[in-house]
Amino acid sequence: MGATIRDVARRAGVSISTVSRVLNDTCPVHPDKRRLVLDAADALGYAPNPAARSLLNKKTGGLGVLLPFVSGEFFSEFLSALDKAAQQNDLFLVISTSHRRLSEFTGAMQALDKRVDGLIVMAPELLPSDITSIVRTEDPVVFVNTRAEGLPFDTVNFDNHQGARALTQHLLDLGHKRIAFVRGPSDAHDAMERLRGYRDAMLEAGLGLDPTLEVHGEYTLEAGYAATRTLLARNVQPTAIIAANDYAAIGVLRALHEAHLRVPEDVSVGGFDGLNSGLYTLPPLTTVRAPIRKIGQIAITLLLERLRYPERERATQRRVLPVELVARASTAPPARPGVRIRATGRSR
Repeated sequence: MGATIRDVARRAGVSISTVSRVLNDTCPVHPDKRRLVLDAADALGYAPNPAARSLLNKKTGGLGVLLPFVSGEFFSEFLSALDKAAQQNDLFLVISTSHRRLSEFTGAMQALDKRVDGLIVMAPELLPSDITSIVRTEDPVVFVNTRAEGLPFDTVNFDNHQGARALTQHLLDLGHKRIAFVRGPSDAHDAMERLRGYRDAMLEAGLGLDPTLEVHGEYTLEAGYAATRTLLARNVQPTAIIAANDYAAIGVLRALHEAHLRVPEDVSVGGFDGLNSGLYTLPPLTTVRAPIRKIGQIAITLLLERLRYPERERATQRRVLPVELVARASTAPPARPGVRIRATGRSR
């Protein structure tokens, strides 16, 4: 039989109520007595029953995480950061997905509410008005990679606009003028910000916007592949292609390879997110590296501040993390002026 709270109290020479106050952190205890209790609990290998502790302090010890998906390198890295931070704070994660559908988002929020102490939510496809009408929980919530304007919750986002603008400017500085863009999901805030960054850079360069150089896409390999085939069928002759994320960019690379077009000699390619897989494409992918792990760590920190000091008046936090352009071998100056690249890979 394992040690009990009575055993801890006896070894520490304090009352059972003092042990309870220390281990459940319900009210202040003199530092000397606190140390005696912690040392006794450690020596005996005692840990309070999680269910009993939950009933005592009205807390579950769990943090809810609601994401569009959990598969793929991006979400794996994000969840890894959350899991590590949660473990360091003796918390556990309860994970659910929305699949970018409003009905599933609503159902997941209802299922998570009252089962966790706080929530980290990624919902780039939802408007703030949708979110505020659905999220009725009294627990703290931090939104990640979600529209911040009008949300009464803390938010942490990447600087998607500036990242796409920097990548486009990188290609412009190399001498490209016909730069195509494979868009992300049309209802996703981060995808629209990346599109806006591309357009702003093109306009600032005085090149204007050519709708034939923009093609619909998603954040998938298949979408990048299909979008590139559409561009080639249009015969719009881009010398560079930006994809809204790295997965789509890998699909772009595949489609160009099948069309016997060389990267970067015939067409330069860039992506967004900075996934490790981009190091192993042929050639290695130029990308915008987003601090995926850091955004998870900051989200946990903001949530814990709300949980630990609920009585504090704090302004809603708006954090926007900078991103980094990583230039690799998939981008280079365009072919000499006057050379037209055909889908067969031959020039004339």
